[in-house]
Amino acid sequence: MIAGIVIVVVLALILLVAVGGYNRLVGLNQASNQAFADIDVQLKQRQDLIPNLVETVKGYAGHERGTLEAVIAARNGAAAATTVDQKVQTESMLTGALRQLFAVSEAYPDLKANQNFMQLQNELGDIENKLAASRRFFNNSIGEFNAARRQFPTVLFAGMFGYPQDRPFFDVGSDERATLNAGAPQVKFGT
Repeated sequence: MIAGIVIVVVLALILLVAVGGYNRLVGLNQASNQAFADIDVQLKQRQDLIPNLVETVKGYAGHERGTLEAVIAARNGAAAATTVDQKVQTESMLTGALRQLFAVSEAYPDLKANQNFMQLQNELGDIENKLAASRRFFNNSIGEFNAARRQFPTVLFAGMFGYPQDRPFFDVGSDERATLNAGAPQVKFGT
């Protein structure tokens, strides 16, 4: 009789631990999904701004066709991406294409002085700042999820719960990391 009670208590404890671990993983997974949705909003705003930026540049630097086409192709690729890995890769390509576009704009003083271009450039900068904050929040939530998934005793049940592996971080990519490490861009007026 006592052995039966002990077995029932042990099974009840195992069940409670499993349910608690499952509920924690579900909550952390949902938080990371929500954080990724916030990134998606920023990426969509960025992608919506790019055609206007390209059209403005086209009016001043129409013969820079290759650069403009590269920006549009990168934007379309980013808009079509669905997974975290795809979004990371395509957004990195888009960032590089935008860098080329802004480098081209340096050769056109009239473009740099254009109010529409300046407004679009400021909006893009604002979106980039929000995107960086959203990435930090997402990566923090992914870190919490991955840590919880690896902790004992949850690690024993994570595979059964449908969480067999860590979720990927939203990495900015090596090119963008090099730019971030180089410091903020320098703004110069006149010569």
